[in-house]
Amino acid sequence: MNKLMILRKSLIFLAVLLIAGLFPACEKDTTDLLPFDRLTDVLAFDTPKRVELSMVGVYDAAQSGFYAGGAVRGYPFGAANVEQGDNRGEDMLNVATFYAITYEATYNPTTANNDFHWQTLYSLINRANIVIEGVQNAATKGIITDAQAKAYEGEARFLRALAHHELLIHFARPYKHTAGATHLGVPYRTTPVNTTDNLNEAVAKSRNTVKECYDLMFADLNFAEQNLPEKRSGSQQISRVTQGAAIALKTRLYLHTGDWANVVTEGNKLLTKATYKLTATPEGPFAGYTSNTESVFSIENSQADNSGVNGALPVMYSIAPGRALVAISPIIWNAPFWDATDLRRTQLAKNNGRAWFSHKYRNITTQDDWNPILRYAEVLLNVAEAQSRQGKMPEALALLNQVRNRAVTDVAKQYTDASFADAIAMTKAILNERRIEFLGEGRRWADIHRLALDPDFPQAVFLRKFVTTIPLLPVGPLAKTTTLMATILGLRLLWLQFLTTIIGSFGRFQRLS
Repeated sequence: MNKLMILRKSLIFLAVLLIAGLFPACEKDTTDLLPFDRLTDVLAFDTPKRVELSMVGVYDAAQSGFYAGGAVRGYPFGAANVEQGDNRGEDMLNVATFYAITYEATYNPTTANNDFHWQTLYSLINRANIVIEGVQNAATKGIITDAQAKAYEGEARFLRALAHHELLIHFARPYKHTAGATHLGVPYRTTPVNTTDNLNEAVAKSRNTVKECYDLMFADLNFAEQNLPEKRSGSQQISRVTQGAAIALKTRLYLHTGDWANVVTEGNKLLTKATYKLTATPEGPFAGYTSNTESVFSIENSQADNSGVNGALPVMYSIAPGRALVAISPIIWNAPFWDATDLRRTQLAKNNGRAWFSHKYRNITTQDDWNPILRYAEVLLNVAEAQSRQGKMPEALALLNQVRNRAVTDVAKQYTDASFADAIAMTKAILNERRIEFLGEGRRWADIHRLALDPDFPQAVFLRKFVTTIPLLPVGPLAKTTTLMATILGLRLLWLQFLTTIIGSFGRFQRLS
């Protein structure tokens, strides 16, 4: 089945779900057009309470989309983005067959993990688009105020941008692949699929270029920043999108485009305020995931609603009673740049006698650890890298040390001006720090993806050589909807082949043919 047919079926499925409330059951020759137990996408916005519940539904789509057979495994952002991002990288180690397809890069356009990541991301986007349309209409009717409508729209547009970026890093080539990022990305969808006409429009829509996708993401995030509150009450400061979350995500996206000046500009909006600060210890954001000063935005899981035994992060990543399916790789654990006395080795890792495993997600029984999407530590390292790339080493060092020194507490082992010969050496240290700080949070593949064409670092040379030789995808109807897996599979395959040549002594990998 080609990808055009898969997408058409997916869109039809989404449309059927949206109008299913109109036709839930039949008795003889009659159909109940307004059943008491269903709401249409019109009625869902006819009271302020229903508007709020509709917005919560978008977060639910982010946390627990459907999987094969209707199962819930945390697609796209309840857990799956972390597991896919980690297992496409080299710093987490698949020790069972559960993630073997992703880890060994033997997937194809119909592999379930990739197919449902694609589908649930677009399902999330569609729910966001429905809410945007719905709250605008609700404001016009006077059901909610214009300010309330814009705040809800800001939340939806943030989640829409987050989802499109996740699609780009898994299903498109890096931003720097062509001058001006004019190569094809993914379809950027801003219209809800809730009518027949909109369905036909969605099926016919072509892929945007990567540049167009980033421009639309920045437009979404700028709107979100302008219309979202800076603070929320209680745990919603972390579980609901805020102005700070929109800014933090922009620093991430500008890092992918190589726009260092704008990384700094956006980051300084948060660095100059007291809204966020690092927790006192590395485990702070994880031990207190519902209430801490560092978490900017996380996806909420609960005991009643989580990714389950086949998806929840504490189950997948933790030692017994967890399933311990994904370990910390010896590549990063034995890396010379990771200090032996680093507190992240003791606070955020555990050994089961066989290997080291992440201890970031701890509620193995209840499975309700929240998934950290954005942390203040990332903003600091994003800005640090951008400053270093511009040759501003003192500014970069101060930010790098904010993150590193809370874990490396021995003053003699902390970085100083004399630690780095030049800005390139400092940037490399920042990139290494990212590998340690975000270990087990799914960020590694995104960094591999954005650095594939980086001119400054030797570890990217083999990726740069390979990415320029990947055959271009066909143009025409198929090119409108393909998931672009072929553009990414080769990168992952070559990455693992390279690793097997340098760490064969660990006996942890088998060379891929």
